[in-house]
Amino acid sequence: MQFRQMAGLAVALGAMLIALLPASAADYPAILAEKPPKLLSEYGFFQDIEKGAGISKPSAGIVEYDLATPLFSDFAVKTRHVHVPEGQPAKYTASEALEFPIGTALIKTFAFPADLRHPKDNVRLIETRVLSRHEDGWHAAAYVWNDEQTEAVLKIAGKRMDLSFVDDKGEKVSFSYAVPNKNQCKGCHAINGKITPIGPKARNLNRDFDHGAIQAGGPMNQLSWWAENGLLAGLPDTGVEKAADWLDESASLDERARTWLDVNCAHCHRPEGPASNSGLFLTRGEENPVARGIMKRPVAAGRGAGDDQFDIVPGHPDQSILIRRVSSTEPGVMMPELGRALTDKRVVDMLRQWILTLH
Repeated sequence: MQFRQMAGLAVALGAMLIALLPASAADYPAILAEKPPKLLSEYGFFQDIEKGAGISKPSAGIVEYDLATPLFSDFAVKTRHVHVPEGQPAKYTASEALEFPIGTALIKTFAFPADLRHPKDNVRLIETRVLSRHEDGWHAAAYVWNDEQTEAVLKIAGKRMDLSFVDDKGEKVSFSYAVPNKNQCKGCHAINGKITPIGPKARNLNRDFDHGAIQAGGPMNQLSWWAENGLLAGLPDTGVEKAADWLDESASLDERARTWLDVNCAHCHRPEGPASNSGLFLTRGEENPVARGIMKRPVAAGRGAGDDQFDIVPGHPDQSILIRRVSSTEPGVMMPELGRALTDKRVVDMLRQWILTLH
């Protein structure tokens, strides 16, 4: 009995020590492996995966984070984690994604609740994507969770999955969900031909977040927390831009619309992106009205343009190609081309209202 009590005390002390480790203090050699591991559990990012814990128990040095406005992915509930090597913080940049060091992992898990009206109940993990920072750049890998929710397996060639859920109006939605293959990952994440993170920009991280057991005092600004805990260097004292939450109706309509376009479209529609030849540039900092689509004629849009003549016609959403493309789910018409099979009618309504305000 005495031995069992001592063993139990050792386990408890070990758990306390892990909780007290700095956010970045851990080593995950699989991040820098020449080939990604076949199983998500081999990274060691999460504890007790094989017991059904999923991603609920992050290991030491694995920090959860959130974005003000995320990329739309067919209403998936997404959970994001990051690992930054100890003593090598990411560097602040004003407009692009933070400059992460070699050995960083960005870990994003996609899940669907059975009913969107109850987002925390009966949640099924679908896939976890890992972006790992190597000496030659970022490498992408997608892992698909098994039916038992006890492991996720590498899918280099991607996968199609039939999914269904009940939407916020109580109606059943069935669709074909696409896990991206390696080339499709490059298609969305390529800037100047190299894979680059999309979401973790300073302005999109500039919001309060509750870091749970590793944070005392409740929610705190993420950028400040990262800086205090060794994950971020170079954060200015003032002047950090703050991205709008596009669902926050108290924010200005222009900020909501342009932030949504920046996050969902500008990874391709920018001078350094795959859609640079379109001349349509939707980054938040773009100030040229024509480049942003205002009374701009499309370049080689094909049937994506329909009978419309301009990307955005101020005051006339029904004449704007933008509305046609974000509303559609038809291949060759819909935008973004990858990453979704459904239309978010809330976005369409918001963009329509925005165009009505333009002059």
